Amino acid sequence: MSELIVVGFKDPEEADLVLLRLSKLKREYLIDIEDAVVVVRDDAGKVHLKQSINTVTAGTTTGFLSGGLWGTLVGFIFLNPLAGFVLGSAIGAGAGALSGSLVDYGINDDFVKSLAETIPPNSSALFILVRKVQPEKVLAELSGVKGKVLRTSLSPEQEKKLQEALEGATVPASN
Repeated sequence: MSELIVVGFKDPEEADLVLLRLSKLKREYLIDIEDAVVVVRDDAGKVHLKQSINTVTAGTTTGFLSGGLWGTLVGFIFLNPLAGFVLGSAIGAGAGALSGSLVDYGINDDFVKSLAETIPPNSSALFILVRKVQPEKVLAELSGVKGKVLRTSLSPEQEKKLQEALEGATVPASN
């Protein structure tokens, strides 16, 4: 089961920096992130979302490749595989982009936008949907990061450990 964690930061760039650190930990197989969204609220109060997974681009790429393959196969039947590839790729890319724009993957966008309205101007927040994690190693890597847990689906004990790590307190080892 995935856990949702939302951490707010006073600095508008801090959420991006923490996500980069978590991406490094992901490459080391210490955390498995299903989805992540960085929210930045500028000085004027406007909210900017940075999705980690761009479903439109993914849909376009998949549609282009599958459309090109099917177009080529149909083109062989009509003795014009090049035209089939071009036409199939164009139709596939268009259909993939459309389907990608209609899909909401991972963290619900409406939830992100509603919670993003509550963060103060000139700050940021990081929304992370985590499948698996090595908590001691990840919390150790995040020591020195100053943030506040805004929302979470973690247990109260896990949430307390996370908040202590974000405040720079020492985290007791769990048994």
